[in-house]
Parts: sequence; C-alpha cells; structure tokens
Amino acid sequence: QVQLVESGGGLVQPGGSLRLSCAASRMFFSIPVMGWYRQAPGKQRELVATITSGSSATFADSVKGRFTIFRINASNTVYLQMNSLKPEDTAVYYCHGTNGYTNYWGQGTQVTVSS
Repeated sequence: QVQLVESGGGLVQPGGSLRLSCAASRMFFSIPVMGWYRQAPGKQRELVATITSGSSATFADSVKGRFTIFRINASNTVYLQMNSLKPEDTAVYYCHGTNGYTNYWGQGTQVTVSS
C-alpha cells in the first residue's frame, strides 16, 4: 500500500506563491502518473496538474502559466509550485497517484488566498 502525504499549504496573499509537496511512502516507481487535484467549498474536485514518470506535464487551463509541477523520483516526491495566486485558487489540494488500476490519495492540504 502506498501512502501519500502532502505538506506546504497555508495562507497567502493574492499574487503570492506557495509550494506544495507530496511524499510517497514507497514504490514511487510503480506510480507512473502523479498529480494534484483541488476542491473548493461547494464545488466538485477538479484536476490541477499531472506529471508522468517521464516528466510530461499537463495543466488545467485555469492554472497554466502560473503553476508548475515536477517530481524527484530519487526522493519519491512530487511538487506543485504555485505562483501569482488568486483568491479563486483557494481550496483543499489533494495529491493523487495512479498506475491505471489503483488510485492513491493524500489527506489534503488547505490553501487559502486572501488579503
């Protein structure tokens, strides 16, 4: 069983930056696709970004040009760098991993963008 543990959330002013981290307990090599989702109050969970084991990344239109995603396989960690944050980025952010058969989720970390 793989466990995903997020960290790095918090309160930031509009225009600020945050970096989220997601550490996998083990077997990172067995999770070819990692990503981040978010869920705002009263809204459905939505995909933010994904990255493959070969570092091919995709982004939601709402975060393109502001967010980047990268993974360091040697440390079993994936990161979400969030720049130029907006109030509408406020949500609980969840780390996700999948091998196409099994989905793994972290517990979520709160990101609040407010002045």
